[in-house]
Amino acid sequence: IQAGALSDQDMEDIAAYLSQAPHIPDDLAPRRAAAGAKPPAKVAVCGACHGTHGVARQPMFPNLAGQYDSYLKHALHAYRSGRRKNAIMNAQAANLSDKAIDRLAAWFSSQPPKVYTPGADQSVAPAPAKQSNST
Repeated sequence: IQAGALSDQDMEDIAAYLSQAPHIPDDLAPRRAAAGAKPPAKVAVCGACHGTHGVARQPMFPNLAGQYDSYLKHALHAYRSGRRKNAIMNAQAANLSDKAIDRLAAWFSSQPPKVYTPGADQSVAPAPAKQSNST
């Protein structure tokens, strides 16, 4: 269901339901403690696109902040081995040691996530219209 399809009553009902949900503790706290207060040295390279704290500098690059540690490790190992294809990331990951991958994943997974939604001031190209093959 998309939010635009919800009635005002639907939204009020959802808000009431969520307000009664149990408090979920900050699960980033243990990860922050494990990652340490200072970013690993290799973060400087990642930070050029993804930001030092994992919030991308440009919308075309994904945010890494708050991603699962296991996902980041898996992705970096796949880029390093060539199983996952991206010219920039394959080159960046090629010389990362397992220890560097572990540290980078711990750092970025411990950062508070930032949700990105394109705003009115940012242009998003519409999907190209499908062309009909009819004659």
